[in-house]
Amino acid sequence: ILIFIAELFTIARLWKQPNCPSTDEWIKKVWCAMEYYSSIKKNEVLPFATTLMDLEDIMPSEMS
Repeated sequence: ILIFIAELFTIARLWKQPNCPSTDEWIKKVWCAMEYYSSIKKNEVLPFATTLMDLEDIMPSEMS
């Protein structure tokens, strides 16, 4: 039994975690996308959407 337990710990240590985003990150991205597109349909501008757009405009200019 001790060899089996030691082997399980070795496998767990060497096992690589998947590179998928966590569920919380995925839910936040989907929620922001839904809020963004629903505001476009209603012709409203939400504060976080304008901040996001401003950040997208700034980021490429900082890289170059």
